This record gives sequence, structure tokens and C-alpha cells, in this order.
Amino acid sequence: MAGTRAGRTAAYLTAALVLLLDQLSKAWAVQQLSGHGPMPFVPGLLRLQLTFNTGAAFSLLSGNSRLLGAVSLLVAVALVIWIQSGSPLRRWQALGVGLLLGGAIGNGLDRWRLGTVVDFLEFVPFQFPIFNLADAAINLAVAALAIDVLARAGHGDR
Repeated sequence: MAGTRAGRTAAYLTAALVLLLDQLSKAWAVQQLSGHGPMPFVPGLLRLQLTFNTGAAFSLLSGNSRLLGAVSLLVAVALVIWIQSGSPLRRWQALGVGLLLGGAIGNGLDRWRLGTVVDFLEFVPFQFPIFNLADAAINLAVAALAIDVLARAGHGDR
């Protein structure tokens, strides 16, 4: 039972940290980057450029913020049900679920409060959509969950 509690706590703490950092960084970006063009952040790798996205990844479903907000809410509810299911969460699984929950809530809050998602991080070396910390967390969640699956497959634990 302690493992179950520890995994849940880790997932919720990860989600809370992602949500806090995401919302603070977006508030900062709106305040500091409005009216400015691209600004170097990590020269040659990353720059700051404020943009607003009414769609999902790669601007899919643009103009459907309410629908995407509802999807974010459904994803968050499904993740909470998964976390609370009673099955112990393994380390990578707890990290992945927490990152995904924090990212879904972060972008969902933007959609419900603002009708758009605040994006401000842009890769310089190659063409890639401008993103935010919630987006980064969602991508890291996929990696963490993939590591969990691969680790289990490597140990024959299916």
C-alpha cells in the first residue's frame, strides 16, 4: 500500500510542479514578450517569441478552443482515475502520468481562461512549432511512459 501512495503522491506532485511552472512562465511571457519580436534565449538553439494558438499541436483544429478545452478536461479526469485506480504506479509511470496531467491541465486552463494557448519557446536550428512548458511536459511524458514500457518488456513483466 505504501508503494501505491508513493506513486500517487509522486504523480500529483509532478503535475502540480508542471502546472505551476507552466502558468508562471506563460504569465511572464505575456508580460515581458508582448510587443517584441523574437529574442535570443539560448543562442543557436532557442529563442523567445510570443504567440497564441487556438488549436492543438501543429495548430491542428485551430479555432476550436472550447472543444480542445473539453478534451483537456477529459484527459485530466481519465488520468486522475488512472492514478486513483489502486494499482501501484512504477517510477517512470508515475513521472509520465504526472507530466501528462500537469501539461493537460496547463494548456486546458489557457483554453478555458483565455480561449487560446500561450506559446513562447521556439527552436532555432530547425522549423518546429512554437511551444510552452506544458507542451514540453506532455512530450517528456511520452518518453517516460515509453521507458516504463520498455523496462517492463526487458524484465518480462507484462
